[in-house]
Amino acid sequence: MELFKYLEAYDYEEVHFVQDKQSGLKAIVAIHDTTLGPALGGTRMWTYESEEAAIIDALRLSKGMTYKNAAAGLNLGGGKTVIIGDPRKDKSEEKFRAFGRFIQGLNGRYITAEDVGTSVEDMDIIHEETDFVTGISPAFGSSGNPSPATAFGVYRGIKASVKEAFGSDSLEGKKVAVQGVGNVAYHLCRYLHEDGASLIVTDIHKDAVMRAVNDFDAVAVDPSDIYSVDCDVFSPCALGAIINDETIPQLKAKVIAGSANNQLKENKHGDILFEMGIVYAPDYVINAGGVINVADELYGYNRDRAMKKIEQIYNNLEKVFAISKRDGIPSYLAADRMAEERIKRIQNSRSPFLVNEKHILSRRLK
Repeated sequence: MELFKYLEAYDYEEVHFVQDKQSGLKAIVAIHDTTLGPALGGTRMWTYESEEAAIIDALRLSKGMTYKNAAAGLNLGGGKTVIIGDPRKDKSEEKFRAFGRFIQGLNGRYITAEDVGTSVEDMDIIHEETDFVTGISPAFGSSGNPSPATAFGVYRGIKASVKEAFGSDSLEGKKVAVQGVGNVAYHLCRYLHEDGASLIVTDIHKDAVMRAVNDFDAVAVDPSDIYSVDCDVFSPCALGAIINDETIPQLKAKVIAGSANNQLKENKHGDILFEMGIVYAPDYVINAGGVINVADELYGYNRDRAMKKIEQIYNNLEKVFAISKRDGIPSYLAADRMAEERIKRIQNSRSPFLVNEKHILSRRLK
């Protein structure tokens, strides 16, 4: 790939290639934009087919974090790390400590967290070498498991989406079909059940389904049937790319709002939902509760403060829907426009992030 042309086309600030021969560390750190603040984004460990595939993933994910953090109202930019390796057998203390030393050397321009293939325990090791890491163990003043926070944000987003579709955000008597009942979705089901919604659930793991059936009086269906059930809200909380040519004709829901990432297989599917009058909550807006929660650690974690910020996902989606109406565009484009407009408003009022700016990282700097 022609790296500099790619960076120029999407206005990336910098890309770092990190290697440590002794530990075997091979990592790529991509910083997309620090207009709003330091770049926050997780560290993914994966077995990539090629180095180019790893580079493209780091670039794609870091740009996504810029939009996610901006849309969430955070004073943070977007970045991402990919470590090349098998997370099941290639992890070591030496590797993560070497990575932590590199992150420390970036002097706060990039803050990392866990992602696919990494864990809280890995972040604890990184924390031995740097303060610029979130999502560490609660013993270090962290927020702990992010799933409940993500679920609360999705719940708030569903209420905002229901209001857009039906004129009221009441969930009493609404039928919500939840695809996938993992950690996030289980907590989401609890919020929905307590608010009077009727639940229809599916998952490839039968024990997860039965847990939801027993705890929330949910109705279980086969995974292939979840798209066509009679419901008001379809909530994808498992795989990405599930809004596609095959599934859209089956949908009976008026609202699509869930925690899964990259729900649209292609942008054209967002266009189709818009034309059909289905309210779609863009995934990176509605599922931002987790990143909002860990971002609060940067100021000394306060759960009440974090949850109040997560509540604003409701308002953020109202803004997305308003832009969609204002500009006559699908909600996925409206979400991008909301993020871009916020970045543009700030762009001329500050320079790229420097660690000595006094608004950040008072939490753990020693």
